[in-house]
Amino acid sequence: MTPPTVLSVSPVPSVLDERPELTELHSHVGGAVDAAIMWSIAHQQGIRLPSKDYWDFVDLIGVSRPDKVHSLAEYDAIFRWTELIQSSPLAIERSVYEIIGGAYRKTNITTLELRFNPMKRNREGEQDLDHIISAAIRGQDRALLEYPLVRSGLILMMDRTFSYDLNTIIVEKALRYHGRGVVGVDIAGPPNPDFSYRAHQPLVDRARDAGLGITIHTGEEGHVADMWEVVECLRPDRVGHGILCAYDERLMRHVAEAGIVLEVCPTSNLRTRAVRDLDELRHILTTLRANGIPVTINTDGPQMLATTILKEYRVLLDNGIYSDADVRRAIDVASSASFLNRSCDLP
Repeated sequence: MTPPTVLSVSPVPSVLDERPELTELHSHVGGAVDAAIMWSIAHQQGIRLPSKDYWDFVDLIGVSRPDKVHSLAEYDAIFRWTELIQSSPLAIERSVYEIIGGAYRKTNITTLELRFNPMKRNREGEQDLDHIISAAIRGQDRALLEYPLVRSGLILMMDRTFSYDLNTIIVEKALRYHGRGVVGVDIAGPPNPDFSYRAHQPLVDRARDAGLGITIHTGEEGHVADMWEVVECLRPDRVGHGILCAYDERLMRHVAEAGIVLEVCPTSNLRTRAVRDLDELRHILTTLRANGIPVTINTDGPQMLATTILKEYRVLLDNGIYSDADVRRAIDVASSASFLNRSCDLP
């Protein structure tokens, strides 16, 4: 069923009218760069695109229509194009640089965490991994020089389709660049029945012990048992999405007691059909709030999903899902939950 429109003709007055400083904790580099910039990067690198028409390209890397994708798998497939385009030091540097400045100019995001898998940016080993990560850090440093009121950090992502050895390399790189722009690690990627969060516990513990923040993609779709395994074995600081726990009271108690913060991405969940419609979104967020679970609101990928952090909050306000007090609370929770608050990670 196609989700109903989420636009409102009479915005509800709120703290958003005061141009507050905002925090975004869950944004993928592959989904956050303006299409025009991605078009330029692709042509600079001589990447052969499936169409020579710019507007076809915009549709190729975007999920602006509710009927564009019908599952998380179809959504993930779009990232293969953006990851390919960003697969060089020059491309990833410009991508990170443009994201940070654009986020501040458009929505006054002053605390931003960007995540990406560096191994999906090195053309399967053709590019040097350290050059890719260093370039991302350079892009971040350049942006922060231009916008000194902004804080930003990078999260390196392991992948559920990768071997343990490959994911070990990603953690080692995160440790190497910790304090130089990398602030955390994540596990994401398509579902894989052979993947074990439990087996990756030593890697996550190693990252945590070194002071890196831990955020894990889980509880977006599939089985709630996966989220149980994550929170029990990996003990993350935050969970990417995590909306399935709203259907398990015991899990909600565990998450609340552990102080795990959820990174909820409303438009993304609606577009990928992880959430059926606004009524289900209302049920999820109301249930999480009633059970004392700290929730942050995020975009997942603002350009790919044709959204912004302000639009995400507006959707919730204008549809009566959040009150102004709820928005203020979410803004505060996000600011407090940032890995950038760890003193050794401040840029």
